[in-house]
Amino acid sequence: MIRAWLIDDEALARKRLKRLLEETGKVEVVGVSPDGEDAVTRLRDTSVDALFLDIEMPGMNGFEVLNRLEIKPPVVFTTAYDQYAVKAFEANGIDYLLKPISAEALHRAIARLERNQSVDPAQYRAMLERLTAAMERPDAAYPRRIPSKLGDRIQFVDLDKVSHFFADGKLTYAATAGKNYVVDHSIVQLEAKLDPSQFLRIHRGYLVNLSAVAEIRSWFGGKMIARLNDQAHTELPVARDRVKSLKDRLGL
Repeated sequence: MIRAWLIDDEALARKRLKRLLEETGKVEVVGVSPDGEDAVTRLRDTSVDALFLDIEMPGMNGFEVLNRLEIKPPVVFTTAYDQYAVKAFEANGIDYLLKPISAEALHRAIARLERNQSVDPAQYRAMLERLTAAMERPDAAYPRRIPSKLGDRIQFVDLDKVSHFFADGKLTYAATAGKNYVVDHSIVQLEAKLDPSQFLRIHRGYLVNLSAVAEIRSWFGGKMIARLNDQAHTELPVARDRVKSLKDRLGL
């Protein structure tokens, strides 16, 4: 049984989620909190396997609750945010339940909790920072094209046509079916600039378009290889510390 704690300022929402969770036969709700302060205080002396955490609450929001907890168990956000904001959770490999909560989404969240995947504290903090920024950023903040300068000409490359970005020496290229275009940004800069629901850095020298990934397979040393669906069947290495992020983003 998964020992869970619910945090939500809406009494009816808490009651309904508690009932739905217990009806699955896989979750024991060991406590509920009506706000963040109550949760932080009571969870100091209570060990749980998972949090079901509302984001928008008076006083302390869900992200602030997580920052205050000394021990950070796996979390499933419950949210009424719109579809764009939800993409931020998906991009960071974080599970969520979009209100009103459906049975299908609930079972998906429980299945992921049953894997009991641990989270590195440093990665956890970085994830929270990215989520907070994404909540405040409009969809238009992410470009749909990227410029490529050649001499005195500037071409614009549609990002949907880019299978991946790669670094070669001091230059960075956008790879498309037709050709590779030189871009002015580094891989790190592109990671921060582009839509995280579309592009993921899988290696210090590679940023991949997730829709271009056709297959992944294990490699030595805990690494993986990602094969793309381009004409050349390009194979890219996935760094060991990026394997989990890639699997999460691909729904594995």
